[in-house]
Amino acid sequence: MSPARRVIPFSDVGREDVSVVGGKNASLGEMVVNLGPAGIRVPDGFASTADAYREFLETGGLRQQIVEQVALLHKGVPLDEVGAAIRDAMLRTPLPPALERELAEAYTRLSLEAGREDPDVAVRSSATAEDLPEASFAGQQETFLNVRGRQALLDACRRCYASLFTDRAIDYRERMGFDQLAVALSVGVQLMVRSDLAGAGVMFTLDTESGFPDAVLVSAAWGLGETVVSGQVDPDEYLVFKPLLKDPELNPVIHTETGAKRRKAVYADQGLTRTVDTTSDERARRVLDDAEVRTLASWAVAIEQHYGCPMDIEWAKDGHSGEIFIVQARPETVVSQRRATMLHRFRLTGTGERLVDGIAVGEAIGAGAVCALSSPVELERFPAGAVLVTGITDPDWEPIMKRAAAIVTDHGGRTSHAAIVSRELGVPAIVGTGRATEVLRDGREVTVCCAEGEEGHVYAGRLDYEQSEIDLAGLPQTRTRIMLNLADPAAAFRWWQLPADGVGLARMEFIVAHQVKVHPMALVHPERLDGEERRRVDALTHGYQDRTRYFTDRLAQGIARIAASRWPAPVIVRTSDFKTNEYAKLVGGRPFEPVEANPMIGWRGASRYYSEGYREGFALECRALRRVRDEMGLTNVVVMIPFCRTTEEADRVLAVMAGEGLPRGGNGLKVYAMAEIPANVILADQFAERFDGFSIGSNDLTQLTLGVDRDSDALAHLFDETNPAVTRSIETLIATAHAAGCPVGLCGQRPSDDPAFTRFLVQSGIDSISVAPDSFVAVKQHVAATEHSG
Repeated sequence: MSPARRVIPFSDVGREDVSVVGGKNASLGEMVVNLGPAGIRVPDGFASTADAYREFLETGGLRQQIVEQVALLHKGVPLDEVGAAIRDAMLRTPLPPALERELAEAYTRLSLEAGREDPDVAVRSSATAEDLPEASFAGQQETFLNVRGRQALLDACRRCYASLFTDRAIDYRERMGFDQLAVALSVGVQLMVRSDLAGAGVMFTLDTESGFPDAVLVSAAWGLGETVVSGQVDPDEYLVFKPLLKDPELNPVIHTETGAKRRKAVYADQGLTRTVDTTSDERARRVLDDAEVRTLASWAVAIEQHYGCPMDIEWAKDGHSGEIFIVQARPETVVSQRRATMLHRFRLTGTGERLVDGIAVGEAIGAGAVCALSSPVELERFPAGAVLVTGITDPDWEPIMKRAAAIVTDHGGRTSHAAIVSRELGVPAIVGTGRATEVLRDGREVTVCCAEGEEGHVYAGRLDYEQSEIDLAGLPQTRTRIMLNLADPAAAFRWWQLPADGVGLARMEFIVAHQVKVHPMALVHPERLDGEERRRVDALTHGYQDRTRYFTDRLAQGIARIAASRWPAPVIVRTSDFKTNEYAKLVGGRPFEPVEANPMIGWRGASRYYSEGYREGFALECRALRRVRDEMGLTNVVVMIPFCRTTEEADRVLAVMAGEGLPRGGNGLKVYAMAEIPANVILADQFAERFDGFSIGSNDLTQLTLGVDRDSDALAHLFDETNPAVTRSIETLIATAHAAGCPVGLCGQRPSDDPAFTRFLVQSGIDSISVAPDSFVAVKQHVAATEHSG
């Protein structure tokens, strides 16, 4: 291509032309040419060149005016004065006649190809150093949507040029050491997708908080995509597991969350765009169905593979045709740059009142005095090290954000401006709280914690916390498998870097209590609930015609996130093991649970699954497990049955599972028994005929072997997992199970606290030890030392 050309069609540029048309436009051309033939739809368009911008700078002495203003900045003149002077000069300067002519001709050609006069277009800025791995100018310059007609196009182009000198852009280049005149600007002109009549959003080809590489995170809101990027709305979120996308028979959408989506951007009657309220139906409804999410995720994977790096992608759905388009793609420049072998962890050690909650961005903790601002012009009022509290942020906030100890916003999701910039700056942030500006008052000392999973919390006061750094590269290999105990699906991806051999215990009851919240029988028999409980159930299951589907959806997605985090290693999911008093605390649970004198050894575990009082609830558990394994494709899930007292009980439970489409051996399904009752040890050979493996529950085994209530303070001195009666039971179980060809693991706290107990397990021939993630490194090292010493 000739470098003298001022305007070039997307079809004539590729990603090697960043210096000519900027990263954004080079990427659009790359996709039009190379990915369009593969079925990925990218709206056509054209771009002005960096040479055209430089030609504009030579018009009317613009370059010299910019040089003079930058010199004033270096002498101490306020940034806002310098920026305003440069922008005013650029807006008053007409475009060179040759550039005007070429832009008009390209627009006419685009009109003919689109088959309509004066088509609506998006006019986007694309800096020539934008979206490089070492620096990103994304979002610093302007985009104008719904631009129609020749004169409107020319005006929008000049405004794009001027936006190269917004205060935030000048400040960023100063901080990064870029010469203010070394960065040029290309203007991209792209046919509009009528997403104002449908929806739009962004997606990343990794998990934006943990860096987990096998997920595509899709955000979606109604209307034009600017509300998602700017953080004006709390969007829908969909999480897709990449490795299973290739099989058309599977649906690896492992998590969905319907956002509030209270506003949307649409075409304005006079001019460009406006923002309006969404309807109650739009707020309750998903923007995309699973098929559309899978299509987007498949395209995201193809784009990632083509570029060879994690990607940040914008998409839009046309409300007329129903077609989905990719409108931007750039390399992800923050999370993917972290060292994969270094694990940084924060842990809150202090306690305080929880003030507000929202979506955690990053995994760090920050503390300071609240400084609540309504606009970024209040920069001088913001002290370094304060906690920024505001409604939403946009690029004008960046000079303030870089001075903050933490950031808290009312609105926005994981892909909002506040979230993206916070990750880049390494500042903990909580977005989408809904009410931070109402609750958090100026000057109040708070702690912003993003280290407790997917949900972030703001606590009153400056709380104590610990910070650690673990180098995983030097961990030893072990014959004994070291697995993880994981309960919280939202936190599962945080630990993907640990070289664990799978999940030894995923507790279904944790997912039910925290993600589902409703007793399953209350969904099967709502007629047994009183009015208040019915209202609570209706609120939680809003949008579901079949209330039981709510239970299976939430439970399946929780299990799936844990299973995906360790794929293809085994993930052992224990079916629900609440006690009756704990089941009763679930929403709608009281009518279905008896009051027992000793729930610890009452109606729990296997005995519930075939009984009339809970069998229908267990059927929903089975339905969720079947969906994870058979529909999503996560066949690494192993089912474990807790508190199985007799072999007859085992037979009845397995029969119920088979009747619900989960036969042992079907689609490779393995079923384990929780070995926590002396009967499981004494009759281990007979249980081994019915199960594929055992996992020792050392707490209950100790309790029932010694006859000690594990919750009794008075008997605490007698509760000892190293008592010879307990250790001999463990040795017996391992020997008997191995003789029958069954593996044995142990999931419990004792190996984390007691290296001697770990040594005993290894010497007894245990196959696996499952521990909490924060104990993994220490236990791995203890096991390696024991194996090495023989």
